[in-house]
Amino acid sequence: MPESVRAHWRAEYGLDRPVAEQYVRWIASAARGDLGWSFSARRPVTDVLADALPNTLLLVGSALVVGFGLGVGAGVLQASLHVRGSRGGRAIDRALGALTVFFFSLPEFWLAIALLVLFTIALPLFPSSGAVDPVLYDYMGPVERALDRAKHLVLPALTLALGALAVVARHQRAALLEVAREDYLRTARAKGLRERSVLLRHALRNALIPVLTLLGLAVPAMVGGVVFVEKVFGWPGMGLVAVNAVASRDYPLVTGTVVLGSVAVTVGALLSELLHALADPRLRDAGAHGVGGRGSARGVAS
Repeated sequence: MPESVRAHWRAEYGLDRPVAEQYVRWIASAARGDLGWSFSARRPVTDVLADALPNTLLLVGSALVVGFGLGVGAGVLQASLHVRGSRGGRAIDRALGALTVFFFSLPEFWLAIALLVLFTIALPLFPSSGAVDPVLYDYMGPVERALDRAKHLVLPALTLALGALAVVARHQRAALLEVAREDYLRTARAKGLRERSVLLRHALRNALIPVLTLLGLAVPAMVGGVVFVEKVFGWPGMGLVAVNAVASRDYPLVTGTVVLGSVAVTVGALLSELLHALADPRLRDAGAHGVGGRGSARGVAS
C-alpha cells in the first residue's frame, strides 16, 4: 500500500492521533451508539453485532433453560435418594454426583468437539455447523424453518447446558439437604405427608433461593464459553464474530464484542438479584420496611 494511502486512512479513522485522544473520541462515539467501523466486515460494528446478537441470545437462553431445568431436577432426585437412606438410593446418588463432577471438569471446547464427532459422524443425527440449512432454508415453510433451526441448535446448546447442569445439580442437592433438617419439614412429615410431597411442595421453594444466585454467575460463564462453542459448531453469534475479529486483527469489532459482553454480564447479575428478591419473602419484607436501616438488614441476614 502506498504511504500516501496509508496516511489517508490513518487520518480517516483517527489513528494518527495520540492514544489518549483516540480513547476520548471512542468513548464519545460509543455514547452515541457508534462503535466504529469493522475493517474485516466492511460495515459498522453495530450492524455486525446486531446481526450476531439474536443468535447468541437464542443459544445462551436455550442452554440456561435446559441446564437449570435439568440441574434442578437432578438435584431434587439426588436429595430425595439421599434422604430415603436406602443402600441403592445412596449408590445412585453417588453415581449422579460423580457424573456431574465429570461434566463440570470437561473443557467446553473439548466437549463440543466430542459431541460433534459423536452426533454428526458416528451417529449422523444433527447438522455439524451453522444455524440453518444454507441451501434449503429459504424454500422451507414456517414450521420447517423452526425445526431446521432447532436441529442446528441442539448440539451447541447441549454443550453449554451440560456445564450449567452440573453446577446447578450440586448446589440444588446441597440446598435441599440443608433445608431438609428444618423443623417445619419435620412437622410436615409428622402429619403423614409423603417424602416426595415434603420435598417438592415445602422444601424446594426455599432451596431454590440459593440456586437463583447461580444465574448471575452462569451468564458470564456462558458468555466466555460461547466463544469456543460457536467456533466449533460454526454458530453465527457473538463468539464466532469475536474469534474472527481477533484473527483478522479487527480491533474495533473486538472492542465492540467485549463491550457488549460486559453489558450482558451486568444484565445477568441484575436479573439474578431481581429473581432473588422475588423468591425470598424476607427481602420483600425488608424492602417494604426500608432496607437502609440496620435492624432490617440484620433481620435479612438472620
